[in-house]
Amino acid sequence: MSYEAPLKEMQFVLKELADINAIAQHPGFEDATPDMVEAILKEAGKLASLVIEPLNNIGDQQGSRLENGVVVNPDGFKEAYQQFVENGWPGLHQPTEFDGQGLPFLMQSAVSEMWNASNMAFALCPMLTAGAIEAINAHGSDEIKKTYLPKMVSGEWTGTMNLTEPQAGSDLSAVRTQATKEGDHYLIKGSKIFITWGDHEMTDNIAHLVLARLPDAPEGVKGISLFIVPKYLINEDGSLGERNDAKAVSLEHKLGIHASPTCVMSFGDETGAVGYLIGEENNGLSCMFTMMNHARLEVGMEGVGLSEGAYQHALAYAKDRTQGYSPGSEGRVSIIHHADVRRMLMQMKAFTEAGRALAYVAAGAHDHAYQSTDEKVADFQRRRMDLLTPIVKAWCTEVAQEVTSLGVQVHGGMGFIEETGAAQYMRDARIITIYEGTTGIQAGDLIGRKVLRDKGATVSELIAELNEFETTLKAQSGDDFAIMSTQFSAALKAVTESTKWVLEKGMETPHSAGAASVNYLMLMGTVLGGWLMAKSALAAQREIDAGSTDEFFKTKILTARFYAEHILPRSEAYATTVQSGVGAIMDLSIENF
Repeated sequence: MSYEAPLKEMQFVLKELADINAIAQHPGFEDATPDMVEAILKEAGKLASLVIEPLNNIGDQQGSRLENGVVVNPDGFKEAYQQFVENGWPGLHQPTEFDGQGLPFLMQSAVSEMWNASNMAFALCPMLTAGAIEAINAHGSDEIKKTYLPKMVSGEWTGTMNLTEPQAGSDLSAVRTQATKEGDHYLIKGSKIFITWGDHEMTDNIAHLVLARLPDAPEGVKGISLFIVPKYLINEDGSLGERNDAKAVSLEHKLGIHASPTCVMSFGDETGAVGYLIGEENNGLSCMFTMMNHARLEVGMEGVGLSEGAYQHALAYAKDRTQGYSPGSEGRVSIIHHADVRRMLMQMKAFTEAGRALAYVAAGAHDHAYQSTDEKVADFQRRRMDLLTPIVKAWCTEVAQEVTSLGVQVHGGMGFIEETGAAQYMRDARIITIYEGTTGIQAGDLIGRKVLRDKGATVSELIAELNEFETTLKAQSGDDFAIMSTQFSAALKAVTESTKWVLEKGMETPHSAGAASVNYLMLMGTVLGGWLMAKSALAAQREIDAGSTDEFFKTKILTARFYAEHILPRSEAYATTVQSGVGAIMDLSIENF
């Protein structure tokens, strides 16, 4: 996989849309200079293409397996992870007080895209560790931070998230795992399912973050506490002691991400797994959401990465595969000459670039929110980040389903054959709309907590910004921009009217918000994608007006126009479904399904 083209695109988005230069002005981020950003992206591209990507198919074919109670990873994974650690990638965004590099979250997001484009199964391991670090740093005691964070920041130890249980699924109020206090620690007993990288031999230790209940805890989510449960107990001098009573008892057989061990974890089969409280008792869900919100942005980035990988794979095939004849060309041609193949490739390209733009803008809002010294700026950016998080997570992953499926279609019948590699992107992508809360859960969060709860104040700020941009876009001359302007105005009207409908009708019946939520989220993602693509086009036109002859900028404008013509019109259909109400959804009796 080549990173030459996407590197230029990534740098463009970092500068023009996510405003990396402004982020670099915040205290602590001074090292994020343009030269440093370029160097980081180039080195990440080398590691991704030369070390991690070659293991993608190997991992898919071999998978991880459980042998005699030990998880065995595919050939090359341990060595690749050690190189990943030696090059300092786990600590890119992590706190300097624990020997991290302290660079913006936006930079971590950008390199995370490369890890996922090259090998999502591999990328899941450091992604979960980064989320665990954030939760521990935010809520752990000084002693726990001192014990765990330096090793996790360096990548010497990894971290996991243990929420789900067989009877609970996404309903964490049904969690049954028990925690009993014993001296300075707790004994954990119970089981968890779907634990990504729950066990492996790539590092010396694994820090499990586990949700459990105390004996006298109240019912529901208010009675959940969070504990850190190490695979190996840690001695007072920091050395590793005996194996804790926590182990993987089986691995799931999955549609995709075969190299990533998805474990059924058992805690306390014998004496009880030793764990230590993170945060306060019965406040575990709040602590865990620190990790989950981080993970939701990262999962959205998984969608972008997989889309980029599938696009590059399909593009290379389309340029190489000879089939049929094309008007204006002599003899048989490669399939990229055919209009419908170009349509599919453009759709893949436009969706990927729009998803990247949206994910980077959200990551940039994260940096502004937590690093700005201006309270008004920080508060605004926090609201913006909170609003965008479910959209990034759900829209970028739903889009990835379409992009990776199109990648198979570009290959034709060969796409259905595993040896071409096209199908793996589609299989690997299928989980990401489910990870960290399904699309429906993200949509419920968007419409319930982010729109209805504050009576539309935050989303109205965003729509006001879109209205200002509409005026700017209309003022730009040229046929391409006229098309973008017309389509964007229609899309803006759709999202404005749908938001008004949600605010007026969202609480009309118990099911009103739920019936509208996913289509409202898809509407928001589609329109925001159109906004950022058009914004990119304006930035590209400025470069052309300044004398640049780089074809990259012309391509940017054409891709934005394609998005406006072929994707943005979906917003009007989404708006129609949002405003159709609950009748056709809820009127049919369960017996008649």
